Amino acid sequence: KMPVVLFLGSDIVQWLTKNLSIEDPVEALHLGTLMAAHGYFFPISDHVLTLKDDGTFYRFQTPYFWPSNCWEPENTDYAVYLCKRTMQNKARLELADYEAESLARLQRAFARKWEFIFMQAEAQAKVDKKRDKIERKILDSQERAFWDVHRPVPGCVNTTEVDIKKSSRMRNPHKTRKSVYGLQNDIRSHSPTHTPVPETKPPTEDELHQEIKHWQMQLDRHRLKMSKVAESLLAYTEQYLEYDPFLVPPDPSNPWISDDITFWELEA
Repeated sequence: KMPVVLFLGSDIVQWLTKNLSIEDPVEALHLGTLMAAHGYFFPISDHVLTLKDDGTFYRFQTPYFWPSNCWEPENTDYAVYLCKRTMQNKARLELADYEAESLARLQRAFARKWEFIFMQAEAQAKVDKKRDKIERKILDSQERAFWDVHRPVPGCVNTTEVDIKKSSRMRNPHKTRKSVYGLQNDIRSHSPTHTPVPETKPPTEDELHQEIKHWQMQLDRHRLKMSKVAESLLAYTEQYLEYDPFLVPPDPSNPWISDDITFWELEA
């Protein structure tokens, strides 16, 4: 029996079109897909967080897991979640291939503390078993959707990802530039227009620890092969090709980017 409070993808698209006064259903679908990608609602039978204008069933995420709560889950949390999934003998909770690979990688990375992670997962699994069947099924799907946002399927956009360079600039706004080859502004320092950058004080021990922790987390991030990235970009381009006026010229053509004034004459 399917749990209650489910919505069809087509119903969500219609609701967005009506309540946000969106004239184009494609725009409503795009907006809904962005909301799904951020985890505000999710398909109950798919790890790919996207909105489809069909009979696919969706469920709204509990406010506890909303991205507006500024979640930054650790890899240890993800390890506990995946480990717990392996303890629950349910077909719907079986690990996908990429999740099994992540679990194996995390097990190697946290070999020294794996016993503690296993105990945490075991304790959570016992608590889950005491819940009502329907409630447990709903909570399982909401937890899965949360991790689909923060540890997405390979090839999907990670909406929580922060660019490393931007992150570094935000943490060190007055960071001085250094040459890769050890040339400390030799050329620019002789320029009359060059203003020397003031020296910054050396980082403290706590700041260095934070820096090390930050880069260790970056090392644990899931990477994608270039071929997978290219495949995803090609699929996206093919899907939205007909909506791109630069790749598929509209009829009549856009007078702002061509010499054809037919469009203006029709609107006059």
